[in-house]
Amino acid sequence: MGRFYHGDIEGKFWVAVQSSTDADFFGVEGEVSHVNYYFHEGDIPKIKSGIDECKEELGEYKKLLDDFFEGRDTYNDEMVANHFNENVSNSRRHTVDHAKLFVKWYARLELGEKILKCVEEETECRFEAEL
Repeated sequence: MGRFYHGDIEGKFWVAVQSSTDADFFGVEGEVSHVNYYFHEGDIPKIKSGIDECKEELGEYKKLLDDFFEGRDTYNDEMVANHFNENVSNSRRHTVDHAKLFVKWYARLELGEKILKCVEEETECRFEAEL
């Protein structure tokens, strides 16, 4: 599959010879501004597997995070850690770093669920993610 460049000049990078950033050689580094994603029905098993892994990593904390984020627009990691400390029955002290880890898995789960719903309803899901 060829890789092209478009703009004021146009062309095709040489396969197995040039990288997409070959123009960096001439003194200006290219800026990567986005990543394109395309999911289709054949990806559903991988999407579901990712969702399952997120749920496994979250464990009991998924419900805690569901409760915490319900109706909330803003938060910080300290607030999440305090919520954990107030609502988990074990004596383990939850740190901000611990909260960050669970919030990362929670956000990833939300993304995966959106992707899955889109693919199931539309047979495909395309989106561009800014970097």
